[in-house]
Amino acid sequence: MKNLIIVESPAKARTITNFLGKEYKVIASKGHIRDLPKSTFGITLDEETGELIPKYSIPRDVNPIVKELKKLAKEADQVFIATDEDREGEAIGYHIAKAIDKEPSELPRIVFHEITKSAIQNALENPRKLDMDSVNAQQTRRLLDRIVGYKLSPLLANKIQKGLSAGRVQSSTLKIVIEREREIKAFVPEEFWTIDGLFEKDIEASIYDYNGLKIEKLTIKTQADATEITSSAKEESFIVDSISKTKRKTKAPPPFMTSTLQQAASTQLGFSPRKTMMIAQKLYEGVKTDKGTMGVITYMRTDSLNLSKEAVQSAREYIESTYGGKYLPAKAKNYATKSKGAQEAHEAIRPTIVTFDSKSAAGYLSGDELKLYRLIYNRFLASQMTEAEMESQSILFKGERCTFKASGKKLLFDGFYKVTGYGDKDKLLPDLKKGQTASLDDIKQEQHFTEPPARYNEASLIKKLESLGIGRPSTYAPTVTTLQTRKYIELEKKRIHPTEIAFTVTEMLETHFPEIVDSGFTANMEEKLDEVAGGNTNWQTILKEFYTPFIQKIEEGKKNIKSLKIAIPTGENCPKCQSELLLRKGRYGEFIACSNFPKCKYTKNIDGTEVEGPEETDEKCEKCGSPMVIKNSKRGKFLACSAYPKCKNAKSLTPTKELETPCPECGGKLQEREGRRGKFFGCINYPKCKFIANFEPVDKKCPECDYAMGKKTLRGKEIYECFKCKHKEEVK
Repeated sequence: MKNLIIVESPAKARTITNFLGKEYKVIASKGHIRDLPKSTFGITLDEETGELIPKYSIPRDVNPIVKELKKLAKEADQVFIATDEDREGEAIGYHIAKAIDKEPSELPRIVFHEITKSAIQNALENPRKLDMDSVNAQQTRRLLDRIVGYKLSPLLANKIQKGLSAGRVQSSTLKIVIEREREIKAFVPEEFWTIDGLFEKDIEASIYDYNGLKIEKLTIKTQADATEITSSAKEESFIVDSISKTKRKTKAPPPFMTSTLQQAASTQLGFSPRKTMMIAQKLYEGVKTDKGTMGVITYMRTDSLNLSKEAVQSAREYIESTYGGKYLPAKAKNYATKSKGAQEAHEAIRPTIVTFDSKSAAGYLSGDELKLYRLIYNRFLASQMTEAEMESQSILFKGERCTFKASGKKLLFDGFYKVTGYGDKDKLLPDLKKGQTASLDDIKQEQHFTEPPARYNEASLIKKLESLGIGRPSTYAPTVTTLQTRKYIELEKKRIHPTEIAFTVTEMLETHFPEIVDSGFTANMEEKLDEVAGGNTNWQTILKEFYTPFIQKIEEGKKNIKSLKIAIPTGENCPKCQSELLLRKGRYGEFIACSNFPKCKYTKNIDGTEVEGPEETDEKCEKCGSPMVIKNSKRGKFLACSAYPKCKNAKSLTPTKELETPCPECGGKLQEREGRRGKFFGCINYPKCKFIANFEPVDKKCPECDYAMGKKTLRGKEIYECFKCKHKEEVK
């Protein structure tokens, strides 16, 4: 059989397939196919060695993909791992090898930073082995995050409110937001005054000197001081004391890495970090171009500023032929990253083909894709262009006691601004002669107050995380998204506002788990992960050092941390026991409950209607014999055992619909069921048969692989889709 190349993404697989002959088959794992289980902790402690052993499993919905990978791997002459070249990609490759029953060290690993024909061919000619140090670094990160999230989140739910979560990077990021909000609340504004004059009818100047003392911002603190200076200036005669013109050069900006791309896309395009990375992923994995489908940018998760010699040379040739020699520096420019652990990739984000410029791209890319591509393209080209040259101008108007300064500027040579654009306008000062008299035609004084520090927006928060060394390129956008999803922060006019619950959670963590919210601790942990990736530290050592004291704190917290549940007195008394009623927050929102709980379980909704208790039935529990009762949930009513929590037997009240179509796996009956995520279709022989589908199976075989198909609606049209190979065809 042909050689098999395994990547993560179907789009990436399609693009690579275009470059290779029939002797290669490219298939996607569709991301992670082996991970820690969702329903259990998934980590065991070896009592003898003290090592933490992860118990990985293959999620049920990934089983069909794994089966197909195993089958193709057995038939293939050679299997290549071609996941992204960062720690997460290395770990995904390792788990793919384990899932298909292959020894990871025996599978050739190919890497590339751009999805172009030459890059893929070069990678196949130069395979390497999986980097187990990178795998272990990512494995350490995954286990640390599981330990914190799985052990600390339930404590927050128990002590504060259900549905809360904590995370190693998430919680330290939240503290940064909270600290800024505390600064804003504690800020005391200071009064200051500015004085501006108008000379020679149209030259704007500001007070620069008074009685020989230079005036800086905040120097003039009261109206009396301002009035004294203004009154003095009105009585004085002025001359042009000095005229200066200085030239300065503005350096070209470096190419983008992940954090700076997210910041620029936020400020210039209004894109959220999540949206930026989604669009960048498409541009990297492959889009239509004038040269066929290919990746048009290099890998977008990177903290490196390196550029390949070939990319720099092609940029220099393009600059000279398009803009002329004056825009081309004598030597190629190199940039060094300031990030301590810049190991995620080997190149900055750049276009893969410099001739695919904005004009060419406009005919192939969608609106948002084109905006982001143009931003990346122009920044890369600008990084290899000459500096811009500016002339700064200043004139000092001197009186007996007051001196005013007028400033201007002029762009002498646009340099790299030729492609990035120059947003400012020239402000030219007129030609005056030193010593000539100058008339003060108008003067005004204005009161101001100092402003508190600005709240973070998504771009400035990511910049802060990067400066502190918290997280890595792949974590910035997901961290901000998680804080929003968990209702810890809200965006108002693109500014980040922490919610009330965020303060409560942060204060509890600061008191009892200070290391979890300490940016220094989190950044130090990132450095330790870098050491693991570099082969300088054993990954189990880091886990041991963290696990034991952390678990001890969790156990102490269960006993010693007082309840911080938000309960606001309503001023009403309970109609059943006369105790005070409290406003509380639950999983499904706010409600009113008796303060005498659990002795009194009276509750009512915010609108005053009583919450219905369990409705008794004549049915007996088949597991323990206790009466069954009808309860309410957010998905409606269901039947549950009255002995809960001793007996957790429950079943739906919705009638089960049986399908005529047999199960494609075992031939048993299929049923329509209701789950946490809505309607689904499953086999009656579960758990022996684990077939499951989120759209209805039909009695139709796939023409591509002869497996069962189902019917669904896609973009307003009814289609058949294969459950195995995802082949689609329209219902006629």
